[in-house]
Amino acid sequence: MAREADARGEPGGPRRVWVTRAEPGATATAARLRALGAEPVVEPLLGVRPIADAVIDLAGVVALVFTSANAVAAFAERSSERGLRVFAVGDATAAAARTHRFGDVRSAGGDAKALAADLAARRDELTGVVCYLAPAEPSQDLAAMLTAAGLEVRQTALYESAPREPPAGFAERLAGIDAVLVHSAKAARVLARYLKAHPAPHLRAYGISPRAIRPLDEAGLAAVVSAPSPNEAALLALL
Repeated sequence: MAREADARGEPGGPRRVWVTRAEPGATATAARLRALGAEPVVEPLLGVRPIADAVIDLAGVVALVFTSANAVAAFAERSSERGLRVFAVGDATAAAARTHRFGDVRSAGGDAKALAADLAARRDELTGVVCYLAPAEPSQDLAAMLTAAGLEVRQTALYESAPREPPAGFAERLAGIDAVLVHSAKAARVLARYLKAHPAPHLRAYGISPRAIRPLDEAGLAAVVSAPSPNEAALLALL
């Protein structure tokens, strides 16, 4: 069973760390790992692609909601709108929104529940449609949470992620990798299938949340640890 760790992490931190998240996030995570003195091994287990026929309807919209930098990028490619208020799930997503020239950006600093609570607290201000720019398969039903809070929600799927197997020969490198970072339950499920065929009992898995790391509970790893807060800063602090 996945256990939750505090930010002190564990003694003798890993030297070589497998980054499984999709690009472009994987490259950013790798840079942060290098700054910590670790050697990143970038091999994403998910590939992100835009939904070509997605239609963005901003009629009556008073705020945009993003749960990932991928959603921000997908929206920015399709729309020139930058004046609406933005509610982001966490600091990295908020930073992506500012990079794409959104001016009024607020970070919930957590997960979908924290984001829903933040929006619910501003229900009286949001007297129109809240547009949730989503992945095709959200890990949590944010739209339902917002609707239950009395908000009018329009959910639009802008991108999807597809499983991506490591290249042939990657299994031979596993013995030289100390730890693996997991940013989503979907990536963890891909990883669990891969490890079933290529066991790595020495490997330590660190997940951004208990939900994200749970698919690895029975993967036969040396440790399965979740960050105390659902953000990358807390995840990397484990190392």
